[in-house]
Amino acid sequence: MTRIDYRTHTTLITGASSGLGAEFARRLAERGSNLVLVARRADLLEALAEELSSKHQITATAVPFDLTMPAPGEALAEELARRGITVTSLVNNAGFGTHAPFRQEDPDRIQKEISLNVAGLVDVTKAFIDQLTGVLVNVASTLGYQPWPNAAVYGASKAFVLSFTEALWQESRGSGLRVLALSPGPTRTEFFDVVGSEDMARGARMQTPGQVVATALDALDRRNPPPSVVSGAVNWLGTLISRFATRRRTVLAVGAITQRQTRTSRTGRAGTR
Repeated sequence: MTRIDYRTHTTLITGASSGLGAEFARRLAERGSNLVLVARRADLLEALAEELSSKHQITATAVPFDLTMPAPGEALAEELARRGITVTSLVNNAGFGTHAPFRQEDPDRIQKEISLNVAGLVDVTKAFIDQLTGVLVNVASTLGYQPWPNAAVYGASKAFVLSFTEALWQESRGSGLRVLALSPGPTRTEFFDVVGSEDMARGARMQTPGQVVATALDALDRRNPPPSVVSGAVNWLGTLISRFATRRRTVLAVGAITQRQTRTSRTGRAGTR
């Protein structure tokens, strides 16, 4: 495969108002791609679209949209068709996590988490995949490589994204479409603001959005891109636990890590009061 000329593409990015989504927008605009920026926060989307259009002489279109609605892919495709926009690359970045023992989770919050992380991602992918000729990037997580107590729903949703995307990678071979599951570890974004704590990352070295997006684009630039990539050598080593241990040992080991993170967090909060 030759390197992609993004100047011939229009890339749809979900969750584009901040964090990894905004970083994907900036990096792809630098490479000349036109953009469709999708998220709920219209003011941030419009400011980013204006910034990138002016700086890189590309067309960036802000489309405020709630991807937790039923059948978001069809509705989004209809909106873009109404505007005369044809998407040729897709970055499914929208998603959020919750962190608490499952018994304590809010049912409505869980439903929205599954709707966005799983159902929304699948529906948007289905709506656009037949017209994609460039790249399809689905943002998974290192938590998708093993069960993660106290983030059971989030980890399971990202395990789904990882498996789903790797299957699409195989199905798309020979079509010219490059499919990639990107698995970041802890990253300096608004993710932990939404979760409500940084317990999930306690003791971990966080990457920047720039480092994570560079990992994805470097993988897509390869002559033979892989089906998935983990951002950061330490994070990659952490995913190996599920490859060389039994399921029982894996979940017990991860459980010990999460318990230690929670104890450290509680001690830290008590010490700062």
